[in-house]
Amino acid sequence: MSEHVERMVDVCALPLVHRVAATFDLDPARYRNGDPLPRGWHVCLFTVPTRQSLLRPDGAAGLGVTLPDVGLPRLMIGGRRIRFTGDIPIGAAVRRESRRKAVIPKEGRSGRFVIVTIQHDVFVAGESRAAIEEEQDYVMREATDAPASAAPKDAKIERREATASRTVVPDETLLFRYSAITFNAHRIHYDTAYARETESYPDLVVNGGLTTLLLWQLAEDKLGTKMKSSASRNLKALFVNRPVTLAGRQLPGLSKARLWALDADGELAIDVALELETG
Repeated sequence: MSEHVERMVDVCALPLVHRVAATFDLDPARYRNGDPLPRGWHVCLFTVPTRQSLLRPDGAAGLGVTLPDVGLPRLMIGGRRIRFTGDIPIGAAVRRESRRKAVIPKEGRSGRFVIVTIQHDVFVAGESRAAIEEEQDYVMREATDAPASAAPKDAKIERREATASRTVVPDETLLFRYSAITFNAHRIHYDTAYARETESYPDLVVNGGLTTLLLWQLAEDKLGTKMKSSASRNLKALFVNRPVTLAGRQLPGLSKARLWALDADGELAIDVALELETG
């Protein structure tokens, strides 16, 4: 476990917020300086300026902390847990404190892998309490011919009744724009030959963060309330130009919701548990 803290500063700039809105087919003019940044959109902030010569062979840039050198060339995100204690005003200066919390070696069907947990705390300038507390789990794995999967091979979704759903078909331009606003050079999202020939995927991989944001947007549109926390698991890869079913339902008591994304075969790809603000 590392106690070393790495710090970054940024500005929640209005033009950047407008680009996020446009990427998700929302009217950019809705968002003005001083408005609260929609929760979850902080993913466009603190993009690590990794020099071109220092990118990993798979194109992945820095994550805010130094990854351990464990001899495992493949990288994927396995899940994230986020708690919102406040909002970031659009136009505000912000800072992030990041640390590596855990490095856990494991053995799976495709060989050895390591789970690295990173913690990010985001502060609005002048505030001593973090507005956002986030943990991200990254999976580092061996170079094999088997594409990555965080779920058991026979994992199936239990029967769920959705009260809100929509189908989206992420295309290459959506993946490009999301990767651009997050400064993500991971080749599985834009280099078809690399995704197929090197990492053995059938096509370009849809960014897990992109699908999670689409799920959060579904919840905001249908539930009409802010999320207080989110815990998501990335269980299966989703691929470009294939339909993705986004679905969710509010749980009894009105303070919790469940969201999920299904792939083109109806199998569970992303599972999200939300806690909602009340009152």
